[in-house]
Amino acid sequence: MPVQGPQRLLGVLNSTPSATPHLRLATNQTEPQCLEVPIPDGLFLSLGLVSLVENVLVVAAIARNRNLHAPMYFLICCLAASDLLVSVSNVLEAAVMLLLEAGALAAPAAVLQQLDAAIDVLVCVSMVSSLCFLGAIAVDRYISIFYALRYHSIVTRPRVWRAIAAVWVASVISSTLFITYYDHTAVPLCLVSFFVAMLALMAVLYTHMLTRACQHARGIARLHQRRRPTPQGSSLKGAATLTLLLGIFFLCWGPFFLHLSLIVLCPQHPTCGCVFKNSNLFLVLSMCNAIVDPLIYAFRSQELRKTLREVVLCCW
Repeated sequence: MPVQGPQRLLGVLNSTPSATPHLRLATNQTEPQCLEVPIPDGLFLSLGLVSLVENVLVVAAIARNRNLHAPMYFLICCLAASDLLVSVSNVLEAAVMLLLEAGALAAPAAVLQQLDAAIDVLVCVSMVSSLCFLGAIAVDRYISIFYALRYHSIVTRPRVWRAIAAVWVASVISSTLFITYYDHTAVPLCLVSFFVAMLALMAVLYTHMLTRACQHARGIARLHQRRRPTPQGSSLKGAATLTLLLGIFFLCWGPFFLHLSLIVLCPQHPTCGCVFKNSNLFLVLSMCNAIVDPLIYAFRSQELRKTLREVVLCCW
């Protein structure tokens, strides 16, 4: 993406690969010692392929099983489609870079520039839509708990389809604008603000759901006249689930948006320059989110796991 600095595909034409399998300290006469983690292009390709397979299976399973044609699974399917976009774009970019480095592919700079711009748009669309659908899934779960009796009248298929269409349209338009005007300060500010808003939304909703679950469990315990009405085991399990959910989200996306924040706050500061040198590491972490999402939101469903087995066994 443009926030990385020079375009990666064009850089291959004018530079020699300097990746090394070990951590190294990047130094020069004017900058402090920086811990730089080199990321080989093969890692981008491997992570992209794993994510690609996972998310294709999720989409195929939901499309195959009519029992999964419900609003919640539509949102999970769209989340998988968002992750699928970033997988395809990263696999394509990594494959092209490896071919260029090996001398097996020759392409003019103009073609690579257009390809790089298209990949950037795909990655940005995936990022924005993925964050939107993560927030939408949290809202859906919140409504299912706090408005259980009215859930099917609130979360109807037409409303979900309109929301899904709005997310995709907004993601495409905003991403195109972001990539077109990537050198403006407003772009990273908008992206960082959006990330903070989604993180706050998810934290508030899931914390409220955990609180309600604990209250409900204590009420059941009192009805059964237990000596210890506080269900410590259930509370710890819920707290662990919440910590895992938000922790993985922040771990995967936080460094990338920290990078964007520093571009605005201290673009020329030597210490911030050390962070910029690890931009590829932050992209790897965001790619890991596309691998983890199916494990958290999709594969925990018994019905979906059953359908996945059928898909894998080609029982169509």
